[in-house]
Amino acid sequence: MNLRFVLDPELTPELREQIVALWVDVTNAGGAVGFVAPVTAAEVRPLAEETFAGLADGPDRLLVGYAADRLVGILIISDNRFHLKTHWRVLKRVMVHPDTQGQGYGAALMREAERIGRELGLAALHVTVRDGLGLGAFYGRLGYREVGRLPAALRLVPGDDRDEVLMWLDLGTAAG
Repeated sequence: MNLRFVLDPELTPELREQIVALWVDVTNAGGAVGFVAPVTAAEVRPLAEETFAGLADGPDRLLVGYAADRLVGILIISDNRFHLKTHWRVLKRVMVHPDTQGQGYGAALMREAERIGRELGLAALHVTVRDGLGLGAFYGRLGYREVGRLPAALRLVPGDDRDEVLMWLDLGTAAG
């Protein structure tokens, strides 16, 4: 496994389209990234554009992972936008292309986010997980622990409500 990571790449039109395509592929493969399959690029694009605005004009950071020249994973390091929470960040839209799963790319992406968090002097990272997909075990292997859950907070379709699981990684830093 040889991934190359780029933090805060230029959000070119090409990269934006690659991210939207990844988002669609991940969702349609059953990934929990804000939608329920099936979705199209036209459905994903409005939320993607909102996300891009937070990257271009705001305090959020984009981490991308490439295998050779192919975009295979992304995540957003999201600022809390509240002065009492500047010492930690939320990881959002954690995605690895479905045809590359099982190669350790997801773990590598999360470890790179952890490395960046430590470099920034953050005290912790937070991620939310849709229950019922086994994602808690994945994050648990990376040192995240469940710190709470919001019962039935996610309504996928009427009659299919899932808990939103809150997971936390203490970085052991004294961020101020």
